[in-house]
Amino acid sequence: MLVDDNPGDIHLTQEAFRECGLQAHFVVAMQGEEAMQILSRTGVHAESPIPDFILLDLNLPKVDGREVLAHIKRSETLRRIPTVILTTSNRRQDIEYCYSLFANTYIVKPVQWDQFVILVRTLCQYWFNTASLPSA
Repeated sequence: MLVDDNPGDIHLTQEAFRECGLQAHFVVAMQGEEAMQILSRTGVHAESPIPDFILLDLNLPKVDGREVLAHIKRSETLRRIPTVILTTSNRRQDIEYCYSLFANTYIVKPVQWDQFVILVRTLCQYWFNTASLPSA
């Protein structure tokens, strides 16, 4: 699942995953409220699959990524899903807060495309080839 309100960042993230050879199907939410509905499988999202992995931006309209992270980590069903914060915020308060909510990783988005591709390649290598993950 990819939660980001910037269409350009969504496109770049999907492109970087493709460039790394990972055939990922992203459920995309552009607002925090939408992300929580998808994850809770409510309303029009009642048939949405539970994601295997979540990339979460913090700076979202209305319901921000911090609230989405809190929702994920409070839920018995969702808390075990690897949740990686991928954001432009390098504020110490955000980093501390997200780890206090048990975010799995906090990464500041690189500005350069080649650095972003390296980051995504590293994420793919670690989370999908190295780490042992719980069953869904």
